[in-house]
Amino acid sequence: MSTTFPSGQGLADNRKWYVVDAAGQTVGRLATEVARVLSGKNKPIYTPFLDTGDHVIVINARRAVFKGSKAEQKLYRHHTLYPGGLRTIGVKDQFAKHPERVIELAVRGMLPKSKLGRAMGKKLKVYGDADHPHTAQRPEALKLSERAAAARAK
Repeated sequence: MSTTFPSGQGLADNRKWYVVDAAGQTVGRLATEVARVLSGKNKPIYTPFLDTGDHVIVINARRAVFKGSKAEQKLYRHHTLYPGGLRTIGVKDQFAKHPERVIELAVRGMLPKSKLGRAMGKKLKVYGDADHPHTAQRPEALKLSERAAAARAK
């Protein structure tokens, strides 16, 4: 019995494009599903050291939601690399200024912290509204897993 093994040749040619509507979705649950597709874990040819994932377009990022007290308590921090340069912004302010960054940071935090993870992250496109410039790629609507749909119904 032989096992087929992807060689890494032609992986970019067989990538699909998916579109996900983030309206009313919980940010963390949406990010886990998107990270699975970006890394290729939803495919039977998944290999940990190859980028077997697909492209994902997230629309309506402005209408995604946080559950519980995260909307008031969650903070985003970055450092300017100057002394005393720690900058902090709350999630409400981040949503108001850059709603796409909230989704991007959530998804990229779930990808590997390596060159492979950065390559996976480049296949993510996030837009605050319903318009996106990727209609030429004919993206398919991504069906989220039943587990995520059941959690949303609660």
